[in-house]
Amino acid sequence: MTVPKQKIALGLQYDGAHFFGWQTQPDQSTVQDCVQKAIWDFIGDPLAPIIRIITAGRTDTGVHALGQVVHFETSTTRPMWSWVRGINNFLPRSVVVTWAKDVGADFDARFSAFERAYAYCLLCSPVRVPLLDQKVGYLMMPPGDLLRIEAMQEAATYLIGEHDFTCFRSAQCQSKTPMKTIYQIEIVNHFPKIYFFIRANAFLHHMVRNLIGTLLHIGQKKADPIWVKSLLEGRSRALAPPTFSADGLYLARVAYPDSFQIPEPFLEHGVIPGSLLKSFLSMSGSFSSSKVVN
Repeated sequence: MTVPKQKIALGLQYDGAHFFGWQTQPDQSTVQDCVQKAIWDFIGDPLAPIIRIITAGRTDTGVHALGQVVHFETSTTRPMWSWVRGINNFLPRSVVVTWAKDVGADFDARFSAFERAYAYCLLCSPVRVPLLDQKVGYLMMPPGDLLRIEAMQEAATYLIGEHDFTCFRSAQCQSKTPMKTIYQIEIVNHFPKIYFFIRANAFLHHMVRNLIGTLLHIGQKKADPIWVKSLLEGRSRALAPPTFSADGLYLARVAYPDSFQIPEPFLEHGVIPGSLLKSFLSMSGSFSSSKVVN
């Protein structure tokens, strides 16, 4: 007798500094392998098939997550809270399941999503802060130097909307198209910390880090804001600045149609203030020109 399978979605948070990215890699520690093994260990049946989880977004090495979403299928029946507690018992301290939900067959963590939101925390300082190592991006700035926040804001306005983002795409990107739509870029200046928030329908490999690197290039007076427009038109990765550090980058939330009733991510107690994240994410589903909050 064939036991019907149940599809379960999970919310995840993790410290990406401990992993070589999300996706399974030979002889490397990845988030995907870690979570799949924890689920299989919790099920506790040596004859159970290997669990394969599908993710909303494959984060790079060093990138963190506050609101990652995955799904998997299983014939094992457990209360939803038991999935949360049970899987967490087999996860390292750097990864946690925040919620579990029984979803219908039509739900797909990747293809049902209509929006991804990332946040970046940057520390601008003459010296590094060891206690924030790998939790924030770092830009060395001599005492008295400041980034041109308004210039970065102006540059970001050229990025809003649907564009060919080839110039911000890594050579390893597997996306079928470079066309993506950015809904919002918000820059919050809490010097010496600066927060970048970006919402889009989807992102290319390294796209967010390449966007941050370009905005900082302009903020450091190395180019004028309108230069971003020429980068988009040039459609060549060689034209844009180097990829910026992954350390301060967080997958904040993945958005789904209300019909799926996917829980909101837990945003408190992190490096990025929860109030800022909630304000940013409240704009979900709408276009917004870039703005600066001082």
